[in-house]
Amino acid sequence: MKRHALILAVAAPLAVAAPQPQDRVYTADQNSNTVSVINPASNTLLGQIRLGNARPDVLSPLYKGELNVHGLGFSPDHRTLIAISNGSNSVAFIDTATNKVKGIAYIGRSPHEGFFTADGKEVWVVVRGEDYISVINPVTFRETRRIQTTAGPGMVLFHPAGKLAFVVSSFNPVVDVIDVRAHKVVKRLSVTSPFSPFLQFTPDFREVWMTHKDVGKVTRIDTEKLEVKGVFDSGFITNHLAFARTARGTFAYVTVGGENVVKVFTTEAEPRLVATIPVGALPHGIWAADDSSRIYVGLENGDAVDVIDTATNQVTTRVPVGQAPQALVYVSNAVPGGDGTANLVQRANSDPVNIALKPVRGDAKGFVVARNLGVVDALEVSLFKLKPQTTYSVYVAGQATPVASFRTNAAGMANGTAIGPLREVVTTLSPKSAAPAKLIVMEGDAAADPAAAVLVSVP
Repeated sequence: MKRHALILAVAAPLAVAAPQPQDRVYTADQNSNTVSVINPASNTLLGQIRLGNARPDVLSPLYKGELNVHGLGFSPDHRTLIAISNGSNSVAFIDTATNKVKGIAYIGRSPHEGFFTADGKEVWVVVRGEDYISVINPVTFRETRRIQTTAGPGMVLFHPAGKLAFVVSSFNPVVDVIDVRAHKVVKRLSVTSPFSPFLQFTPDFREVWMTHKDVGKVTRIDTEKLEVKGVFDSGFITNHLAFARTARGTFAYVTVGGENVVKVFTTEAEPRLVATIPVGALPHGIWAADDSSRIYVGLENGDAVDVIDTATNQVTTRVPVGQAPQALVYVSNAVPGGDGTANLVQRANSDPVNIALKPVRGDAKGFVVARNLGVVDALEVSLFKLKPQTTYSVYVAGQATPVASFRTNAAGMANGTAIGPLREVVTTLSPKSAAPAKLIVMEGDAAADPAAAVLVSVP
């Protein structure tokens, strides 16, 4: 049985073939600006498609190469992969058999995700930094029209009937329903929060489920009635979701980044949590193999992919990939012949160091990831549930000056990166160190004091 479009892959019966050597798993690696290519039959990294230079070699004016490789999609015949880079406002069209870039389309500000229409004749890419979808001809690689949406469209997917597309938003609490042929919004649904990065159809296509990263929830939408069917809690930093059809029933697998787990829910009238699977640091992208035997999970702060066996709901393998993988897709029969390793480069990045932060008092949260960037290092800090519009300083115990300072937004959150010669700091933070140094987060510019700190690293 030949496996082609997303609509067939998701709805396929349990008899669909297990992962084959011609299948591929791809991750969009935002920091290294690569697409990592995995053989799911052996769960091994074959190499990477380099679309641009890794950080920090992108801080000067960028004339060539792509920046912040983030989103992924694929054609109905599985011969073309698209990679969306939100820093260079681009869509790269990649031949899956040769791993070669066939063309680049440059579009509007900060595109996020994209996908082919069911007939393969158009590519729709949401332009999250603006208020429209860019429609691209996949043969000429040129934008042919724009479809007006609410501001900040986050992702688009097409119902297999070919008539409707569903678009979530990253700025407004709505879902736009678009008539595909007319290229216009025909209905706008209100949802529970303004920030959704992802949506996916249930295997029977009767519902579309969308994640709400900001409030840790999942919304279910009836695709026939075009109305919200329900909302349930999923967890802190809910990212993406995937469905698996198993002998026990159909289940939703949801990446919960703030808890470093994948949560498994039933798809019945009232979803029930049936399993919580520990995975690596900050799970983000997720996709199921065609036969639902495995779930592939991209680890944004782990620079790897965890492979879950759906029969046991346990991680069986971890595959190293590029830095900060975001979107992840499974594409069956992507390579019809040969080993499919042409035009790939070896993984150049080393493994990151992850540090969890715990509150000294209160309910603040946070985590830090340290990465080597060649001649320099990066310390990426994420802080949550702090005082709004307040500066916080991050110290390494024993040092008089902070390694970084960040100001929270109106919601009490702060995310930032300190880049510099931090090798000594990174080395002392590593759990492999004989006595790992402690990170201390202080309010304002107060000197480091573990007793008066807001957050400290977990031993």
